[in-house]
Amino acid sequence: MIHTCIRLFRNKEIRNKILFTLAMMFVFRLGAAIPAPRVNTDIMTVGITSNSILAMMNLLGGGAFERLSIFALGVGPYITASIIIQLLAMDVIPALTEMSKNGQQGRKQMDKITRYLGVALAFVQAITMIYAYDNGALGVTGILVESNWANYFYVATVLTAGTMFLLWLADRITQFGVGNGVSMIIFAGIVSGLPSTFTQVWSTLVDTSSSAAMFGGILSFALYVVMYVLIIVLVVFMQLAVRKIPIQYTSSNMHRGKNDITYLPLKINSAGVMPVIFSSAIMTAPLTILSFFPANDFSTFLNNVLNMQKPLGLCIYAVLIVLFTFFYTTLQVDPEKIADNLSKSGTYIPGIRPGAETKAYLSKVLNRITVLGAAFLLFIALLPYLMTMFTNLTQSAALGGTGIIIVVGVATETFSSLKGMLTQKQYRGFVHR
Repeated sequence: MIHTCIRLFRNKEIRNKILFTLAMMFVFRLGAAIPAPRVNTDIMTVGITSNSILAMMNLLGGGAFERLSIFALGVGPYITASIIIQLLAMDVIPALTEMSKNGQQGRKQMDKITRYLGVALAFVQAITMIYAYDNGALGVTGILVESNWANYFYVATVLTAGTMFLLWLADRITQFGVGNGVSMIIFAGIVSGLPSTFTQVWSTLVDTSSSAAMFGGILSFALYVVMYVLIIVLVVFMQLAVRKIPIQYTSSNMHRGKNDITYLPLKINSAGVMPVIFSSAIMTAPLTILSFFPANDFSTFLNNVLNMQKPLGLCIYAVLIVLFTFFYTTLQVDPEKIADNLSKSGTYIPGIRPGAETKAYLSKVLNRITVLGAAFLLFIALLPYLMTMFTNLTQSAALGGTGIIIVVGVATETFSSLKGMLTQKQYRGFVHR
């Protein structure tokens, strides 16, 4: 791996792409430290630390939400708009379905619609958030220096502009840098919060009142670091794990050896991190909305049911993750479409007849490996909440969670992309010679 990194930086074009990406990330982090105008950031910080849901949002945003910076909304509105458009394009709105089938031109039209919807969602989210927080949603009042609707619209416009500027940065990274720009922005936000996380864990575990307590705390912190590394290794393994299904070509007259067998790879975790995000949204959205209003019997009941700090809420969260894992896997991998493509390309699975039998076989294999994928997501997603129940660590400092899956996924995909670019350069050089 070290040798590969050295070769990457020796290549001038790839090195420039990496440096450009780092420069764009620096701009993002610089903007995340600039607070929005007319905002009392001290009061905002106090409210965030007293709300576990908002604390997690702040962690994923790299602290931008806590400071209510110009990038406080991040790229979340665009991601939400993208999910909505993708769902509507699944035979819900015929025009969008037709665009999704029109190749590159159709994708450009859908992306334009997604961005317009993202602007609307960002403005609605911003003005709702500012109004609610300024009127006691965080348990405090006076988030704005001066409370009036003119300031609400002004700050909401600034936050919306910040989101669209982030999308512009993401486009520049995609075009001139390395990897997917939106993913890299999210990656940078999460990674930037890691130093403060480890600092918080150190202050929680290490007691400097006596030598014995300090020694025990250091051992506990070392164990925490080792467990963190082991979880990263587990996530990397599961992200790269595939079930290889052997396939053969009917048109081939050659006898193939074991090294020449072609495989159809099915990822163990085809759904990625989306089931955890959807489940978290369903669990936290009602509680977040109710926190904007005075407490009543219904809000108390719903808080007892959906609160993931309690066993009942955690069980509901686990069930949602499993259901969404199977649901999103069926969206990502279509056994019928794969069976048709295999039949059209003149390939088949040994011992399985083409057509309906191939589809049934693929569905059975996909369901089996999805069970492993769901179990993996359950472990990673539930670990932070279980640790807060049995230790004195906060949720943001606990092991596991959505953030680590996103970071590992983006890192592995980016590194694979860089290796592919390096291999392409080598082939070009060989051809030119």
